[in-house]
Amino acid sequence: MSENGKFSEDLKNCIQALELGQTILYPTDTIWGIGGDALNPLVYEKIFQIKARPATKSFILLVDSIEMLYQYVDKIHPRIDLLLSLYDKPLTIVYQNIKSLPDAAILNNTVAMRICKDPFCNSLIKTFGRPIISTSANISGQKPAHSYNQISSDIKSQIDYIVKHRQAENISSGPSALAKYNDEGELEFLR
Repeated sequence: MSENGKFSEDLKNCIQALELGQTILYPTDTIWGIGGDALNPLVYEKIFQIKARPATKSFILLVDSIEMLYQYVDKIHPRIDLLLSLYDKPLTIVYQNIKSLPDAAILNNTVAMRICKDPFCNSLIKTFGRPIISTSANISGQKPAHSYNQISSDIKSQIDYIVKHRQAENISSGPSALAKYNDEGELEFLR
């Protein structure tokens, strides 16, 4: 099957899995990730179990646009639009003033969100119409997977749908940059 065929089939199958509250394993704009419907609290529980990760840690949520970001965050810093348009690498921002997200998505009254520019992820989120969870496809504390072949069989066996698109590729980037605006209104990089 061609890459375009895989892309279309994966898009359809991912949407179906997300709508059923299932988990997906997919390539992102950074590394391979485990994902699910960010508005479904039960999906968070599933992913915490898959990763053997404590529920006291949060996940990144991916959105397709600044417009979708505004649906879930009130009072976004006025410089965010400009920053996101100029920053060419994947950039996750920690936001306060969260709205319309389940408690499982929020840690210390904040949520980390990224506008995903990867064509597959962006199409997936746009078609699904809601944010998706994104966390590295590894057991908590282990190295993240830069290629599909680096993902442990233990992780793969627990996922409901695995994307075929880009399985042969190595993803060269690491996790996204992570930043927030501090109380003085200055951008502070956390990683």
